[in-house]
Amino acid sequence: MERLLKLLCGCSIVCASIFVSPATGQIPAGPQNYPTRAITIVVPFPPAGVTDPIARSVGQSLSERFRQSVLVDNKPGASGIIAAEFVKKSPADGYVILMAATGHLATNPLLFSKLPYEARDFAPVTLAVSTSHILVVPAGSPANTVAEMIALAKSKPKGLTYASQGTGGAGHLLGALLRMRTQVELEHIPYKGSAPGLLDLVAGRVDFFFDAIVTSAPLARDGRLRVLAVASPIRSAQFPNVPTMAEAGFPGVELDATFGFVVPAGTPAPVVRKLNEEIVRALREPALNRMLVDGGLSVIGSSPEEFAAAIQSQRDKLAKVVKDAGIRLD
Repeated sequence: MERLLKLLCGCSIVCASIFVSPATGQIPAGPQNYPTRAITIVVPFPPAGVTDPIARSVGQSLSERFRQSVLVDNKPGASGIIAAEFVKKSPADGYVILMAATGHLATNPLLFSKLPYEARDFAPVTLAVSTSHILVVPAGSPANTVAEMIALAKSKPKGLTYASQGTGGAGHLLGALLRMRTQVELEHIPYKGSAPGLLDLVAGRVDFFFDAIVTSAPLARDGRLRVLAVASPIRSAQFPNVPTMAEAGFPGVELDATFGFVVPAGTPAPVVRKLNEEIVRALREPALNRMLVDGGLSVIGSSPEEFAAAIQSQRDKLAKVVKDAGIRLD
C-alpha cells in the first residue's frame, strides 16, 4: 500500500477537451451524453487512507476514458457521515460520486439513532475492493494461537484488552463477535484509526487487535506483531500459513472491509450503468489491478445489484451483534 500511495501521490488528473454542438456552442445535456463536465469523487477519509488512492487511481482512469476532469474531494469525519450527507444532497446526475465503505451504508444506521441518510438514499454503482482483517498480538505475547489467547483471557480476572479503529468500527465489531462466541471478558479500547491502535499494540499496552491487513501486515512482516488468524472466510494470500478464525476453532468471527462507489438515489439508470462499466473496466486494468493487489486489496468490480445485496447482507449479519453488544454512537 505504501508503494501504491507513492505512485499515486504525484498523479495528476487529466483534463481533456470535449465536443460541443456546432449549432449552439453548448455542451449537449442529458444522460445519453454523460458526462459533459467535471466529475467529483468524494472520499470520507483523509488523504493517505485506504480509500483515497483507490479513488484517485479510478478517477484518473475515468478522466482518460470520459475525456473530462475527475476530481477527488476528501471530506473526513463523523464516521463517514459528513461525506455521505454531502453526496446525498448533491444533484442526482452522476457528477458527484461517493467512495463508500459498505459499513457507512450498512452499519451506521444500526449505530446511530439519528442519521441524516439511509442506504436507500444512494444508488449502488459497484463494489470495488475488499480487504481482510487479521487478528494480531504483540510480538512478545505468550499466545501463539487464538485458542491460547482465549485461554490467557480466561486466566486473567479482567480478561484481555483489544484495540479498535473506533467505536462501531470493524475491529470493535469483530471483538464483540469473539466475546459473544467465547463468553470471555474482553475490554474494548477504541482509537481514532488504526495507526494509534497499532502503536499501542506494538508497545504491549493492549493485548490484541482485529485490523485491516493493509495497515497491519507491514508490522507483522518485520516481526513487531504476530498474526494469529484471518477474520475472513478464506486464507490470505499474504499470510497463506495463517488459519482463518473458523479453522482456528472460532467460526463466524469474520468481517471483510469492503469499499465501493455510490451516487445519489434517482441518478438516471443509463448514467449508473455507464459508471459501472467504466469503473469495473478501470479496476481490471492490469497495472492498476496489480498495484491494488500488491497493496493487500482484493479487487472485485460488481454489478449494482450485487453491491446492493452486499450492503443488505452486512446489515443483516451485524444487526444482532450491534444489538446484543449494546453498541451505540449517540
